[in-house]
Amino acid sequence: MAEHESSYTPSNAFMKWVDDRLPIVRFSKEHLMDYPTPKNLNYWWTFGGILAMMLGIQILTGIVLAMHYTPQQDLAFDSVELIKRDVNFGRFIQSVHETGATMFFFAVYVHIFRGLYFGSYKAPREILWMLGVLIFLLMMATAFMGYVLPWGQMSFWAATVITNIFAAIPVIGDPLLSLLRGGFAVGNPTLNRFFSLHYLLPFVIAAVVVLHIWALHVPGNNNPVGVEVKSSRDTVPFHPYYTMKDLFGIVVFLIPFAWLVFFEPDIIGNPSNYIMANPLQTPPEIVPEWYFLPFYAILRSIDFNLLFINSKLLGVIFFGAAILILFFVPWLDRSKVRSGTFRPLFKPFYWLFVINFLMLMWLGSQPVGDAAHWWVPIVGKIGVFYYFFYFLIVLPFLPRIEVPRPLPASISESVLRPART
Repeated sequence: MAEHESSYTPSNAFMKWVDDRLPIVRFSKEHLMDYPTPKNLNYWWTFGGILAMMLGIQILTGIVLAMHYTPQQDLAFDSVELIKRDVNFGRFIQSVHETGATMFFFAVYVHIFRGLYFGSYKAPREILWMLGVLIFLLMMATAFMGYVLPWGQMSFWAATVITNIFAAIPVIGDPLLSLLRGGFAVGNPTLNRFFSLHYLLPFVIAAVVVLHIWALHVPGNNNPVGVEVKSSRDTVPFHPYYTMKDLFGIVVFLIPFAWLVFFEPDIIGNPSNYIMANPLQTPPEIVPEWYFLPFYAILRSIDFNLLFINSKLLGVIFFGAAILILFFVPWLDRSKVRSGTFRPLFKPFYWLFVINFLMLMWLGSQPVGDAAHWWVPIVGKIGVFYYFFYFLIVLPFLPRIEVPRPLPASISESVLRPART
């Protein structure tokens, strides 16, 4: 599918001279305009373009904010307030950057769950999927470091709690913790490290995104029915069909984004983070941003020892495994059918997994340790069990008993006669 003849012809002698030495126009036409794309892609595929737009927004606004931010523990909090109050359009730029992180993660979660349902990780797209998971990991690291920079109460104590996770790792834990913090506690060296990494990592993400798109263009796009392209009848040029479709999806996505930026910029922020960091006063509840909550709930739910492994290390193992297991999904899923549309037994397990993930997200925001919330660790353990049950039991063993529905002979057939769902 990725192999197609170029239709680009230089319009004049100068363009031919450029094309012979740097064929960037030819490359753009082949891979951004004429690229053959399955004709049945729906709006769930639009989130790839939305994510590219959001990355650009975050990098541009981050560069502007970095010009006015002071990574010093006595000045960081005030510098953020200065940006909001005194810098031209500072409040708007800061709000776009802060809200953009939320919308970025919302879009990436939709993108991941779309890939899980439609089998976008199956051969020959394993590296494409793994690069996507790597981008997700880099996003989490970047967002966490960015959350620390305002140097409010929640920023400081979230940094303290999360960095303490590394101390549970045997042998290398304490040296790694000291390297990350720059000392024995979260302080000025930590803030400088996090600011530097938060500024640099988005460019690393952008580089991996280029590899991600390259890996996409080698085998071509997956599609809702999971049937590979068999002829040119199954495809349309990316432009104008999908550029217009993606543009419409982006405009729709920007409507709630703009509403949050202009009308509710602080609706997701924790009130404690509008108080300057105080190492001597611990907030009643230390809660990370919503996009970390499912994994935070997994970490908190493991409060028991297992054999010679204490609860703290065991929680870190489950926390790390919950993310790293995504790299192995292409080999865990043994079904020969890509799309969940044609897998009647897979669908209920998948949607239960989505509900379970949302439940873990909610549990991560709930307080623990008091009598009124005794049930939170119990329900959390159930959520952790199903999370790993889905990947380690459902994906490998369900295909042995599942009888998939017949696949269409081609994408064109599925478009002309949509399959019943």
